[in-house]
Amino acid sequence: MEAAPSLEMTYEEYVAFERDAEGKHEFVHGHVYAMSGGSPEHARLSQAIGAALTVALRGKSCAAFSSDLRVRVEATGRSTYPDVTVVCGKLERDAIDADAVTNPRVIVEVLSPSTESSDRGDKWAHYQRIEFLREYVLVSQSTPRIEVFSRDEAQSGWLYRQYGAGQTVELRSLETSIDVDAIYANPLS
Repeated sequence: MEAAPSLEMTYEEYVAFERDAEGKHEFVHGHVYAMSGGSPEHARLSQAIGAALTVALRGKSCAAFSSDLRVRVEATGRSTYPDVTVVCGKLERDAIDADAVTNPRVIVEVLSPSTESSDRGDKWAHYQRIEFLREYVLVSQSTPRIEVFSRDEAQSGWLYRQYGAGQTVELRSLETSIDVDAIYANPLS
């Protein structure tokens, strides 16, 4: 992450700053970081999985959101923009930030060379603190591989599953599945 012009601010200041900002910024422990743009492959994969989730969720009380939706981790104060977020039921908004939701059921991050260590490390540590989160999905840019971390039934830990070419990703919390090959099919290649 690259530091924004103002390195430290309160969350209230961040909310005001973000409303007027031209780009998106993450808020972590009082620090604001500019989010860089992604590659064409990153954008295509984000769109593909978001579209697949939108279709799979028809008729359910869930909706898939693009990376324009801000998610606030109430337990740690972090705010970020996942590549795709699924919310079920009613949108729960942050008490300070009406533009941020606090109840994602599924978060999807498309891995890139510059974000993979954070998506697997620090950011994932924050996401695990979201009470409503049931599945965390990582989508590789370099190979057809989708990884799913699912909260176990006792809510005491996370189960890991990996899917590759020719397989179907099961998102149990949404009672749906997604074809890996469909996500990675590139009509432009």
